[in-house]
Amino acid sequence: GLRKTNNVSIAVNQFVGILTLTAIMVAGRGNKTINPTRQSAPLWRWFGGLFGLFILTINYFSVKEIGATISMASAVLGQCIMGVVFDLTGFMGMEKRKLSTRKILSLVVSFAGILLMLVFSGKNDLGEVVLFAFLSIISGALTMTQMVYNSGFAKLKGPFFSARQNVISGLAGIVLFMLLFNARESAAALKGLADLNLFQIVSGGMLGCVVVVSANIVIPKIPGAASSILMSAGQIMTAVLLDFVLYSMLDTPMIIGSVLMIAGIMIAE
Repeated sequence: GLRKTNNVSIAVNQFVGILTLTAIMVAGRGNKTINPTRQSAPLWRWFGGLFGLFILTINYFSVKEIGATISMASAVLGQCIMGVVFDLTGFMGMEKRKLSTRKILSLVVSFAGILLMLVFSGKNDLGEVVLFAFLSIISGALTMTQMVYNSGFAKLKGPFFSARQNVISGLAGIVLFMLLFNARESAAALKGLADLNLFQIVSGGMLGCVVVVSANIVIPKIPGAASSILMSAGQIMTAVLLDFVLYSMLDTPMIIGSVLMIAGIMIAE
């Protein structure tokens, strides 16, 4: 990925995403899956990308400070907690559900997994680990909110249109942020793009397109329980693999904590 500044990395990923999704939509003009009949959507549905700015920024610093495994496991816990909030409140048109004993047990087991990883993280400053884990929990809550937000927009506009609008609003937000707070550093980082090869520049944005479009297509078509288990388990296992490959971090507490997290999610569903 881009190593100059996090903001420029996000902006380039968003720009690549817009180009990629637009090309797919133009190429698939007659395809009803790519370009279904679009319905009108309220104005508040058009800004899903703004969630992503906060999520990506938090994840960038959390992974850097405490590693991918703890960061992702904390984010998954945040997703679970926000899922409970959606169940209890019916927020954004979700179906209201009572808080079951299994859901409470799920959160307790998942929290135990996080606690195990925090205590045996190997970091000298436990307070710093807890801080970034808490930020990752917030990131997970925002991720769940964004998924619900985007899937509702996708039902009205189609998965590809929804994904493109997601990155358009995200790009607008990050460009405004850069202009207001670090214009000089961002300009210098943009010049540094010449030092990177084409794959490094486009890979992050294209991968983001795959994730967003896939979620928009799959989430409405399979039970919520199945999608929750599959996504959460995949996130945690990928994080464990990344920590091993990038940082040679693979110890027993992390593995046990990850297993507890996945078990907690499965208990709930």
